[in-house]
Amino acid sequence: MDRDALAELFGQIAVRAGAIILPHRIRLDEARRKADGSPVTDADEASERFILSALRDAVPEIPVIAEEEQAAGISHAIADRFILVDPLDGTREFIRGRAEFAVNIGLIEGGIPVAGAIYAPLLSKLWIGGTRAWTLTIEPGEMLGAANERRIIATRDAPQGLLTVVASRSHPDRATGEFIESLPIAERISAGSSLKFCLVAEGRADLYPRFGPTMEWDVAAGHAIISAAGGVVLDGFGRPFRYGKEGFQSGAFVAFGRESLARRIFSA
Repeated sequence: MDRDALAELFGQIAVRAGAIILPHRIRLDEARRKADGSPVTDADEASERFILSALRDAVPEIPVIAEEEQAAGISHAIADRFILVDPLDGTREFIRGRAEFAVNIGLIEGGIPVAGAIYAPLLSKLWIGGTRAWTLTIEPGEMLGAANERRIIATRDAPQGLLTVVASRSHPDRATGEFIESLPIAERISAGSSLKFCLVAEGRADLYPRFGPTMEWDVAAGHAIISAAGGVVLDGFGRPFRYGKEGFQSGAFVAFGRESLARRIFSA
């Protein structure tokens, strides 16, 4: 199965997982806490069980690293090629009743994301990245097929003057704030989950910096979509952002709509 076929497979699985998530809408005080203090719900776990089963049926030869399995101490050996899954990215947004949560599935080859899908169930929006990036409107659980109207998306040329930056709504941190303050900013957009990557991929923002702690499954699908749309994701020092690190801790990154903007900012 080539990258585009895998990206489409990921999209279909994510859309079906979205239908599993929605019946589990809960109150903030009903969420449980993992060992790292982050929230987890029945929706996270039900979505992950479905995604793991679907992936292992469709592509049993590719190892899968999933957030809740890792949190439970279930680890799998990875090879040059593996899949990263966040079954419900933006759990805080989910339990607060907001729409900015998503299902993330990304394929890594040689330390680089090459295919990915992000699905936002309450927005009925799917983003896919393979050799190119596209988006469409699709209801949770609906079958993905030729009848779905797909729109190719691309990042935009960064203006020479003031920039539009998108940053985390629920996870502000000092280092990210200082980085943003060092830039010529016209507009700052706050958004939840991996949907920040989608704003850059669609050309609605110029960059998305994140210097606070994240995991690789938070980033991989969005990275694949940004790359397919014409952008780049670099680490906090301006180097290519790589995957498969110990513990799957991602470290600081900045997603840029265009490589020329990345060079401009990191050489300043």
